[in-house]
Amino acid sequence: MSKKAIWISYDLGIKGDFPGLYAWLDNNDAKEAGNSVAFLNYEFNGTDAELLSTLKKDLEKNVAFKPGDRVYVVRMRLDEGVQKISGKFIIGNRRASPWEGYGQKDTDISDGDE
Repeated sequence: MSKKAIWISYDLGIKGDFPGLYAWLDNNDAKEAGNSVAFLNYEFNGTDAELLSTLKKDLEKNVAFKPGDRVYVVRMRLDEGVQKISGKFIIGNRRASPWEGYGQKDTDISDGDE
């Protein structure tokens, strides 16, 4: 058995299977880490490369996901001998950021020498 520290961010909308997800999080001794974020040391059979696929199958077995639901996982991973922080959606996809358009961007950008 391998153990890996991970953070899970979840967005199940208002009609999501929260009882299923909360039972899974409780059974895995997850700790609350902010709104819709949990930290846990996930125990699984396999290698680091198999973590996300194993986690996704485990969640899908225990939670009734609907279209539009999302789960994002943040973890440390080894990349060519270097530890890197990495994140990926294992359920659903990235959406447009709600803050797009609020910031000021410099539109008068020149590339190279003038």
